[in-house]
Amino acid sequence: MNLRDANSAPGPRVWAVGALCRAVADALDARFNPVAVRGEISGFSRASSGHCYFSLKDESGQLRCAMFRRAAGLLDFSPRDGDQVEVRGRLAVYEPRGDLQLVVESLRRAGQGALFEQFMQRKARLEAEGLFDPARKRALPAMPRAVGVVTSLGAAALHDVVTALRRRVPHIPVVLAPAAVQGANAPAELVRALQSLYALEPQVDVILLVRGGGSIEDLWAFNDETLARTIVQSPVPLISGVGHETDFTIADFCADLRAPTPTAAAELVSAPRDLWLGALDLLDERLGDALGGRLDALGQRLDQAAGRLGRPSNLVARQQLRLAHHAQRLQYAVLSRRERLAQAPRLIAADFPLKFERAVVQRRERLERVALRLRLLDPALVLQRGYAWLTDPGGRAIVSARQLAPGDAVVARLADGEVDLTVKPGDATGTRPTRPQ
Repeated sequence: MNLRDANSAPGPRVWAVGALCRAVADALDARFNPVAVRGEISGFSRASSGHCYFSLKDESGQLRCAMFRRAAGLLDFSPRDGDQVEVRGRLAVYEPRGDLQLVVESLRRAGQGALFEQFMQRKARLEAEGLFDPARKRALPAMPRAVGVVTSLGAAALHDVVTALRRRVPHIPVVLAPAAVQGANAPAELVRALQSLYALEPQVDVILLVRGGGSIEDLWAFNDETLARTIVQSPVPLISGVGHETDFTIADFCADLRAPTPTAAAELVSAPRDLWLGALDLLDERLGDALGGRLDALGQRLDQAAGRLGRPSNLVARQQLRLAHHAQRLQYAVLSRRERLAQAPRLIAADFPLKFERAVVQRRERLERVALRLRLLDPALVLQRGYAWLTDPGGRAIVSARQLAPGDAVVARLADGEVDLTVKPGDATGTRPTRPQ
Protein backbone atom coordinates (compact mmCIF):
# COMPACT_ATOMS: atom_id res chain seq x y z
CA MET A 1 0.00 0.00 0.00
CA ASN A 2 1.45 3.36 -0.94
CA LEU A 3 1.34 6.49 1.11
CA ARG A 4 -1.60 7.89 -0.77
CA ASP A 5 -3.66 4.79 -0.11
CA ALA A 6 -2.89 4.97 3.63
CA ASN A 7 -3.92 8.60 3.96
CA SER A 8 -7.14 7.95 2.10
CA ALA A 9 -8.21 5.01 4.39
CA PRO A 10 -11.31 5.78 6.58
CA GLY A 11 -10.50 6.86 10.23
CA PRO A 12 -12.50 6.56 13.54
CA ARG A 13 -15.73 8.49 13.91
CA VAL A 14 -15.30 11.99 15.26
CA TRP A 15 -17.73 12.67 18.14
CA ALA A 16 -18.97 15.90 19.57
CA VAL A 17 -18.22 15.92 23.30
CA GLY A 18 -21.84 16.23 24.37
CA ALA A 19 -22.98 13.56 21.94
CA LEU A 20 -20.30 11.18 23.22
CA CYS A 21 -21.39 11.79 26.83
CA ARG A 22 -25.01 11.09 25.94
CA ALA A 23 -24.01 7.94 24.06
CA VAL A 24 -22.01 6.67 27.05
CA ALA A 25 -24.96 7.48 29.36
CA ASP A 26 -27.32 5.53 27.09
CA ALA A 27 -24.92 2.57 27.03
CA LEU A 28 -24.63 2.59 30.82
CA ASP A 29 -28.39 2.80 31.23
CA ALA A 30 -28.97 -0.12 28.85
CA ARG A 31 -26.21 -2.27 30.34
CA PHE A 32 -26.36 -1.72 34.11
CA ASN A 33 -29.44 0.15 35.32
CA PRO A 34 -31.00 -0.16 37.79
CA VAL A 35 -27.98 -0.93 39.96
CA ALA A 36 -27.36 -1.66 43.66
CA VAL A 37 -23.99 -0.80 45.20
CA ARG A 38 -22.45 -1.36 48.64
CA GLY A 39 -19.64 0.79 49.99
CA GLU A 40 -18.43 3.31 52.56
CA ILE A 41 -19.69 6.91 52.55
CA SER A 42 -17.01 9.55 52.04
CA GLY A 43 -17.30 13.33 51.76
CA PHE A 44 -21.03 13.45 52.58
CA SER A 45 -22.65 16.91 52.27
CA ARG A 46 -26.20 18.22 52.16
CA ALA A 47 -26.81 21.34 50.06
CA SER A 48 -29.26 24.09 50.99
CA SER A 49 -31.51 22.80 48.21
CA GLY A 50 -31.89 19.50 50.08
CA HIS A 51 -29.80 17.48 47.61
CA CYS A 52 -27.07 15.24 49.05
CA TYR A 53 -23.66 14.59 47.49
CA PHE A 54 -21.08 12.01 48.53
CA SER A 55 -18.79 9.26 47.27
CA LEU A 56 -19.02 5.50 47.76
CA LYS A 57 -15.67 3.78 48.11
CA ASP A 58 -14.06 0.50 48.97
CA GLU A 59 -10.47 -0.74 48.92
CA SER A 60 -10.33 -0.80 45.11
CA GLY A 61 -12.54 1.99 43.80
CA GLN A 62 -14.64 5.12 44.31
CA LEU A 63 -17.90 6.34 42.75
CA ARG A 64 -19.48 9.81 42.89
CA CYS A 65 -23.13 9.83 44.05
CA ALA A 66 -25.95 12.35 44.01
CA MET A 67 -29.15 11.95 46.03
CA PHE A 68 -31.84 14.48 45.20
CA ARG A 69 -34.12 16.09 47.76
CA ARG A 70 -37.13 13.83 47.19
CA ALA A 71 -35.15 10.66 47.88
CA ALA A 72 -33.18 12.30 50.73
CA GLY A 73 -36.44 13.20 52.45
CA LEU A 74 -37.28 9.50 52.80
CA LEU A 75 -34.16 8.67 54.85
CA ASP A 76 -34.79 7.35 58.39
CA PHE A 77 -31.26 8.16 59.62
CA SER A 78 -28.55 10.75 59.07
CA PRO A 79 -25.75 9.37 56.88
CA ARG A 80 -22.21 10.14 58.01
CA ASP A 81 -18.74 9.60 56.64
CA GLY A 82 -17.55 6.08 57.33
CA ASP A 83 -21.04 4.51 57.29
CA GLN A 84 -21.28 1.25 55.38
CA VAL A 85 -24.41 1.55 53.21
CA GLU A 86 -26.29 -0.10 50.39
CA VAL A 87 -27.69 2.20 47.71
CA ARG A 88 -30.00 1.64 44.77
CA GLY A 89 -30.09 3.96 41.79
CA ARG A 90 -29.11 4.55 38.20
CA LEU A 91 -25.69 5.12 36.65
CA ALA A 92 -25.48 8.31 34.60
CA VAL A 93 -22.99 10.72 33.12
CA TYR A 94 -22.97 14.29 34.39
CA GLU A 95 -22.51 15.89 30.99
CA PRO A 96 -21.29 19.38 32.06
CA ARG A 97 -18.16 17.74 33.49
CA GLY A 98 -18.22 14.33 31.84
CA ASP A 99 -18.22 12.64 35.29
CA LEU A 100 -19.63 9.22 35.94
CA GLN A 101 -22.10 9.37 38.87
CA LEU A 102 -24.70 7.25 40.57
CA VAL A 103 -28.09 8.92 41.05
CA VAL A 104 -29.23 7.39 44.36
CA GLU A 105 -32.91 6.58 44.76
CA SER A 106 -32.72 4.76 48.13
CA LEU A 107 -30.09 4.28 50.81
CA ARG A 108 -29.85 2.08 53.91
CA ARG A 109 -27.18 0.87 56.29
CA ALA A 110 -25.29 -2.12 54.92
CA GLY A 111 -25.91 -5.35 56.75
CA GLN A 112 -28.55 -3.70 58.96
CA GLY A 113 -31.44 -3.39 56.55
CA ALA A 114 -32.75 -6.90 57.11
CA LEU A 115 -32.15 -6.71 60.87
CA PHE A 116 -33.88 -3.37 61.10
CA GLU A 117 -36.90 -4.63 59.20
CA GLN A 118 -37.02 -7.67 61.51
CA PHE A 119 -36.74 -5.36 64.52
CA MET A 120 -39.65 -3.19 63.34
CA GLN A 121 -41.86 -6.21 62.61
CA ARG A 122 -41.16 -7.75 66.02
CA LYS A 123 -41.69 -4.44 67.77
CA ALA A 124 -45.07 -3.95 66.06
CA ARG A 125 -46.22 -7.48 66.96
CA LEU A 126 -45.23 -7.23 70.64
CA GLU A 127 -46.73 -3.76 70.92
CA ALA A 128 -50.03 -5.09 69.55
CA GLU A 129 -49.95 -7.79 72.24
CA GLY A 130 -49.72 -5.09 74.93
CA LEU A 131 -46.15 -5.74 76.12
CA PHE A 132 -45.34 -2.03 75.83
CA ASP A 133 -48.54 -0.80 77.52
CA PRO A 134 -47.70 2.21 79.77
CA ALA A 135 -50.43 1.08 82.21
CA ARG A 136 -48.30 -1.88 83.32
CA LYS A 137 -45.22 0.26 84.04
CA ARG A 138 -44.39 0.43 87.75
CA ALA A 139 -42.81 3.15 89.85
CA LEU A 140 -39.31 2.62 91.19
CA PRO A 141 -38.82 2.05 94.93
CA ALA A 142 -37.52 5.13 96.71
CA MET A 143 -35.16 3.09 98.95
CA PRO A 144 -34.48 -0.37 97.48
CA ARG A 145 -33.33 -3.08 99.89
CA ALA A 146 -31.06 -4.60 97.21
CA VAL A 147 -30.32 -3.90 93.55
CA GLY A 148 -30.05 -6.72 91.02
CA VAL A 149 -27.76 -6.21 88.03
CA VAL A 150 -27.74 -8.32 84.84
CA THR A 151 -24.76 -7.78 82.54
CA SER A 152 -21.47 -9.33 81.44
CA LEU A 153 -18.64 -9.70 83.95
CA GLY A 154 -16.25 -8.16 81.44
CA ALA A 155 -18.50 -5.30 80.36
CA ALA A 156 -17.58 -1.69 81.02
CA ALA A 157 -21.23 -1.19 81.94
CA LEU A 158 -20.73 -3.30 85.10
CA HIS A 159 -17.90 -1.05 86.24
CA ASP A 160 -19.98 2.07 85.57
CA VAL A 161 -22.99 0.75 87.48
CA VAL A 162 -21.02 -0.50 90.48
CA THR A 163 -19.06 2.76 90.68
CA ALA A 164 -22.21 4.86 90.64
CA LEU A 165 -23.95 2.72 93.28
CA ARG A 166 -20.88 2.62 95.54
CA ARG A 167 -20.57 6.39 95.34
CA ARG A 168 -24.23 7.18 95.97
CA VAL A 169 -25.60 4.31 98.10
CA PRO A 170 -22.75 2.22 99.50
CA HIS A 171 -25.11 0.77 102.13
CA ILE A 172 -27.38 -0.95 99.55
CA PRO A 173 -26.22 -4.46 98.53
CA VAL A 174 -25.81 -5.27 94.83
CA VAL A 175 -26.67 -8.77 93.53
CA LEU A 176 -24.96 -9.58 90.22
CA ALA A 177 -26.42 -12.13 87.78
CA PRO A 178 -23.78 -12.45 85.02
CA ALA A 179 -24.75 -13.21 81.43
CA ALA A 180 -23.37 -12.74 77.94
CA VAL A 181 -24.66 -9.56 76.33
CA GLN A 182 -23.63 -10.32 72.76
CA GLY A 183 -23.62 -13.39 70.54
CA ALA A 184 -25.85 -16.33 69.77
CA ASN A 185 -26.03 -17.58 73.38
CA ALA A 186 -26.68 -14.15 74.90
CA PRO A 187 -30.53 -14.19 74.85
CA ALA A 188 -30.78 -17.52 76.70
CA GLU A 189 -28.18 -16.44 79.30
CA LEU A 190 -29.96 -13.13 79.86
CA VAL A 191 -33.26 -14.96 80.44
CA ARG A 192 -31.64 -17.32 82.99
CA ALA A 193 -29.96 -14.42 84.79
CA LEU A 194 -33.23 -12.53 85.12
CA GLN A 195 -35.09 -15.58 86.38
CA SER A 196 -32.42 -16.15 89.02
CA LEU A 197 -33.02 -12.63 90.33
CA TYR A 198 -36.80 -13.09 90.23
CA ALA A 199 -36.36 -15.96 92.69
CA LEU A 200 -34.72 -13.57 95.19
CA GLU A 201 -37.77 -11.29 95.39
CA PRO A 202 -38.66 -9.58 97.76
CA GLN A 203 -35.04 -9.05 98.88
CA VAL A 204 -34.13 -7.72 95.42
CA ASP A 205 -36.81 -5.14 94.67
CA VAL A 206 -35.36 -3.47 91.54
CA ILE A 207 -33.33 -4.89 88.61
CA LEU A 208 -30.94 -3.20 86.17
CA LEU A 209 -30.45 -4.79 82.72
CA VAL A 210 -27.42 -3.02 81.24
CA ARG A 211 -24.69 -3.08 78.62
CA GLY A 212 -22.68 -0.52 76.65
CA GLY A 213 -23.36 0.80 73.17
CA GLY A 214 -22.75 -0.85 69.83
CA SER A 215 -24.16 -1.55 66.42
CA ILE A 216 -27.53 -3.16 65.83
CA GLU A 217 -25.79 -6.50 65.53
CA ASP A 218 -24.03 -5.97 68.87
CA LEU A 219 -27.32 -5.16 70.61
CA TRP A 220 -29.41 -7.78 68.81
CA ALA A 221 -29.63 -10.08 71.87
CA PHE A 222 -31.80 -7.44 73.58
CA ASN A 223 -34.31 -7.66 70.72
CA ASP A 224 -35.02 -11.32 71.46
CA GLU A 225 -38.72 -12.14 71.85
CA THR A 226 -38.23 -14.63 74.72
CA LEU A 227 -36.19 -12.05 76.60
CA ALA A 228 -38.93 -9.45 76.04
CA ARG A 229 -41.58 -11.75 77.56
CA THR A 230 -39.28 -12.56 80.48
CA ILE A 231 -38.80 -8.85 81.20
CA VAL A 232 -42.58 -8.32 81.24
CA GLN A 233 -42.92 -11.14 83.81
CA SER A 234 -40.57 -9.42 86.27
CA PRO A 235 -42.12 -9.29 89.79
CA VAL A 236 -40.22 -6.07 90.57
CA PRO A 237 -39.56 -2.86 88.59
CA LEU A 238 -36.91 -3.36 85.90
CA ILE A 239 -34.78 -0.65 84.27
CA SER A 240 -33.20 -1.14 80.85
CA GLY A 241 -29.92 0.69 80.33
CA VAL A 242 -28.77 -0.78 77.03
CA GLY A 243 -26.46 1.11 74.69
CA HIS A 244 -26.19 4.85 74.34
CA GLU A 245 -28.93 7.46 74.38
CA THR A 246 -29.67 7.01 70.67
CA ASP A 247 -29.84 3.19 70.83
CA PHE A 248 -33.25 1.55 71.23
CA THR A 249 -34.01 -2.14 71.73
CA ILE A 250 -37.17 -4.11 72.39
CA ALA A 251 -35.96 -4.59 75.97
CA ASP A 252 -36.22 -0.79 76.43
CA PHE A 253 -39.90 -0.83 75.48
CA CYS A 254 -40.73 -3.81 77.72
CA ALA A 255 -38.92 -2.50 80.81
CA ASP A 256 -40.68 -0.37 83.41
CA LEU A 257 -38.23 2.43 82.65
CA ARG A 258 -35.54 3.09 80.03
CA ALA A 259 -32.28 4.77 81.02
CA PRO A 260 -30.12 6.41 78.34
CA THR A 261 -26.93 4.80 79.71
CA PRO A 262 -25.96 2.15 82.31
CA THR A 263 -24.70 4.88 84.65
CA ALA A 264 -28.02 6.70 84.38
CA ALA A 265 -29.84 3.44 85.21
CA ALA A 266 -27.80 3.15 88.43
CA GLU A 267 -28.50 6.77 89.34
CA LEU A 268 -32.25 6.28 88.92
CA VAL A 269 -32.35 3.78 91.82
CA SER A 270 -29.78 5.45 94.07
CA ALA A 271 -30.66 8.78 95.57
CA PRO A 272 -27.40 10.07 97.12
CA ARG A 273 -26.81 8.99 100.72
CA ASP A 274 -26.20 12.61 101.78
CA LEU A 275 -29.72 13.46 100.63
CA TRP A 276 -31.27 10.78 102.85
CA LEU A 277 -29.01 11.70 105.78
CA GLY A 278 -30.08 15.33 105.44
CA ALA A 279 -33.73 14.26 105.40
CA LEU A 280 -33.16 12.16 108.55
CA ASP A 281 -31.51 15.10 110.30
CA LEU A 282 -34.47 17.30 109.43
CA LEU A 283 -36.95 14.70 110.69
CA ASP A 284 -34.92 14.27 113.88
CA GLU A 285 -34.99 18.03 114.48
CA ARG A 286 -38.74 18.25 113.85
CA LEU A 287 -39.40 15.26 116.14
CA GLY A 288 -37.30 16.82 118.90
CA ASP A 289 -39.17 20.12 118.60
CA ALA A 290 -42.54 18.36 118.70
CA LEU A 291 -41.61 16.27 121.73
CA GLY A 292 -40.22 19.32 123.55
CA GLY A 293 -43.37 21.33 122.92
CA ARG A 294 -45.58 18.46 124.04
CA LEU A 295 -43.59 17.96 127.24
CA ASP A 296 -43.79 21.70 128.02
CA ALA A 297 -47.59 21.74 127.58
CA LEU A 298 -48.04 18.66 129.76
CA GLY A 299 -45.75 20.19 132.41
CA GLN A 300 -47.91 23.33 132.55
CA ARG A 301 -51.07 21.27 132.95
CA LEU A 302 -49.41 19.28 135.72
CA ASP A 303 -48.40 22.47 137.52
CA GLN A 304 -51.97 23.80 137.32
CA ALA A 305 -53.42 20.52 138.62
CA ALA A 306 -50.89 20.42 141.44
CA GLY A 307 -51.80 24.00 142.41
CA ARG A 308 -55.49 23.16 142.62
CA LEU A 309 -54.95 19.99 144.62
CA GLY A 310 -52.44 21.64 146.99
CA ARG A 311 -54.97 24.25 148.40
CA PRO A 312 -58.47 22.67 148.59
CA SER A 313 -59.60 25.17 151.26
CA ASN A 314 -59.19 28.06 148.81
CA LEU A 315 -61.32 26.24 146.25
CA VAL A 316 -64.08 25.65 148.83
CA ALA A 317 -63.99 29.30 149.90
CA ARG A 318 -64.34 30.50 146.30
CA GLN A 319 -67.31 28.17 145.76
CA GLN A 320 -68.98 29.46 148.93
CA LEU A 321 -68.61 33.07 147.80
CA ARG A 322 -70.13 32.21 144.41
CA LEU A 323 -73.04 30.44 146.12
CA ALA A 324 -73.72 33.42 148.42
CA HIS A 325 -73.62 35.80 145.44
CA HIS A 326 -76.15 33.73 143.50
CA ALA A 327 -78.47 33.50 146.55
CA GLN A 328 -78.40 37.28 146.95
CA ARG A 329 -79.23 37.82 143.27
CA LEU A 330 -82.14 35.35 143.52
CA GLN A 331 -83.58 37.10 146.59
CA TYR A 332 -83.36 40.51 144.91
CA ALA A 333 -85.08 39.17 141.79
CA VAL A 334 -88.00 37.77 143.84
CA LEU A 335 -88.52 41.07 145.69
CA SER A 336 -88.37 43.07 142.44
CA ARG A 337 -90.93 40.83 140.78
CA ARG A 338 -93.34 41.17 143.74
CA GLU A 339 -93.04 44.94 143.70
CA ARG A 340 -93.79 45.11 139.94
CA LEU A 341 -96.83 42.85 140.34
CA ALA A 342 -98.18 45.09 143.09
CA GLN A 343 -97.80 48.25 140.98
CA ALA A 344 -99.21 46.70 137.77
CA PRO A 345 -102.93 47.65 138.26
CA ARG A 346 -102.06 51.29 138.95
CA LEU A 347 -99.71 51.54 135.98
CA ILE A 348 -102.27 49.98 133.64
CA ALA A 349 -105.03 52.37 134.77
CA ALA A 350 -102.79 55.40 134.27
CA ASP A 351 -101.16 54.53 130.95
CA PHE A 352 -103.91 52.75 128.98
CA PRO A 353 -106.01 55.81 127.84
CA LEU A 354 -102.89 57.69 126.69
CA LYS A 355 -101.48 54.72 124.75
CA PHE A 356 -104.88 53.98 123.13
CA GLU A 357 -105.28 57.57 121.95
CA ARG A 358 -101.75 57.63 120.51
CA ALA A 359 -102.40 54.36 118.61
CA VAL A 360 -105.64 55.74 117.10
CA VAL A 361 -103.86 58.89 115.89
CA GLN A 362 -101.09 56.79 114.25
CA ARG A 363 -103.60 54.56 112.45
CA ARG A 364 -105.58 57.60 111.19
CA GLU A 365 -102.44 59.28 109.80
CA ARG A 366 -101.42 56.06 108.05
CA LEU A 367 -104.89 55.70 106.50
CA GLU A 368 -104.78 59.28 105.17
CA ARG A 369 -101.36 58.64 103.52
CA VAL A 370 -102.67 55.51 101.82
CA ALA A 371 -105.77 57.37 100.56
CA LEU A 372 -103.58 60.13 99.13
CA ARG A 373 -101.42 57.61 97.25
CA LEU A 374 -104.54 55.98 95.81
CA ARG A 375 -105.87 59.32 94.59
CA LEU A 376 -102.55 60.08 92.90
CA LEU A 377 -102.85 56.80 90.98
CA ASP A 378 -106.37 57.64 89.71
CA PRO A 379 -106.33 57.56 85.84
CA ALA A 380 -108.84 60.40 85.81
CA LEU A 381 -106.15 62.79 87.05
CA VAL A 382 -103.99 61.87 84.05
CA LEU A 383 -106.91 62.46 81.65
CA GLN A 384 -107.50 65.92 83.17
CA ARG A 385 -104.02 66.91 82.00
CA GLY A 386 -105.07 66.50 78.33
CA TYR A 387 -104.31 62.80 77.75
CA ALA A 388 -106.72 60.24 76.26
CA TRP A 389 -107.12 56.50 76.89
CA LEU A 390 -107.63 54.52 73.69
CA THR A 391 -109.53 51.24 73.58
CA ASP A 392 -111.18 49.11 70.94
CA PRO A 393 -114.96 48.69 71.05
CA GLY A 394 -114.48 45.66 73.33
CA GLY A 395 -112.69 47.76 75.95
CA ARG A 396 -109.16 46.35 75.37
CA ALA A 397 -106.44 49.01 75.72
CA ILE A 398 -104.55 50.12 72.60
CA VAL A 399 -100.88 50.80 73.41
CA SER A 400 -99.25 50.59 69.93
CA ALA A 401 -100.06 51.87 66.45
CA ARG A 402 -99.27 48.37 65.13
CA GLN A 403 -102.50 47.15 66.79
CA LEU A 404 -104.55 49.29 64.38
CA ALA A 405 -105.40 49.00 60.73
CA PRO A 406 -107.21 51.47 58.46
CA GLY A 407 -110.94 51.36 59.11
CA ASP A 408 -110.70 50.11 62.74
CA ALA A 409 -113.03 51.71 65.29
CA VAL A 410 -111.37 53.32 68.32
CA VAL A 411 -112.87 54.76 71.53
CA ALA A 412 -110.97 57.69 73.10
CA ARG A 413 -111.82 58.31 76.76
CA LEU A 414 -111.19 61.93 77.87
CA ALA A 415 -111.62 63.58 81.26
CA ASP A 416 -115.23 64.59 80.56
CA GLY A 417 -116.45 61.83 78.20
CA GLU A 418 -115.79 59.47 75.31
CA VAL A 419 -115.20 60.06 71.57
CA ASP A 420 -115.69 57.42 68.85
CA LEU A 421 -112.89 57.50 66.25
CA THR A 422 -112.12 55.67 63.01
CA VAL A 423 -108.57 54.85 61.78
CA LYS A 424 -107.72 56.03 58.27
CA PRO A 425 -104.49 55.55 56.24
CA GLY A 426 -101.73 57.76 57.58
CA ASP A 427 -98.54 59.19 56.07
CA ALA A 428 -95.21 57.38 55.63
CA THR A 429 -94.60 57.31 59.39
CA GLY A 430 -97.48 54.91 60.10
CA THR A 431 -101.19 54.91 60.94
CA ARG A 432 -102.92 57.50 63.10
CA PRO A 433 -106.48 57.66 64.45
CA THR A 434 -108.44 60.75 63.38
CA ARG A 435 -111.86 62.16 64.13
CA PRO A 436 -114.39 61.09 61.45
CA GLN A 437 -115.23 63.82 58.90
